[in-house]
Amino acid sequence: MRLLIASDIHGSVESLSFLLDKARLMKPDRTVLLGDILYHGPRNPLPGNYGPKGMPDMFRELMELCPLSAVRGNCDAEVDLFVLPFSMPESLWLVDGKLEIFASHGNHLPEVPPMPAGFARKTVFLRGHTHVPRAEEIDSYIFWNPGSISLPKHGYERSYAVYEDGLFSVRSLNDKVLMEYDARDLVQGLERG
Repeated sequence: MRLLIASDIHGSVESLSFLLDKARLMKPDRTVLLGDILYHGPRNPLPGNYGPKGMPDMFRELMELCPLSAVRGNCDAEVDLFVLPFSMPESLWLVDGKLEIFASHGNHLPEVPPMPAGFARKTVFLRGHTHVPRAEEIDSYIFWNPGSISLPKHGYERSYAVYEDGLFSVRSLNDKVLMEYDARDLVQGLERG
């Protein structure tokens, strides 16, 4: 399974254009958006080439290239849900072999264990919200974050992520790998510890 993953677009036409180009090149099985799609938010500056009004048509173009799944972020308003051509649940599950990926914006879950009841060890928490990339395991839970494609924080570069057959990598917009997490053993079905 090949996923193209981005978070925190915040109304940047430039960032969405990048995703469109990347989807054309990569031909992913699915694009996953982790919230904060159109609005820049009250604490963020305007991103480059801010233009949320024209973005729904660009998302339709992206959806013609590959299926798209999106979750709702804390800056995604009710009105956004009326103009976007896809639904945005609070969370969703992606499964690749034995690897279970819980995708959400992340603002309603802790950043470190203990995690809420109902999540098995080795669950991947794929989230955005912080604008900081992440690829690590803590207390047998796995945390992935593609960073922000528009408004990175803490000195990180603008970034997105690729998941392919168990390997998660956060990449800068010039495709430099910033961090990776290898979950291929989990995907292939080895017993969970």
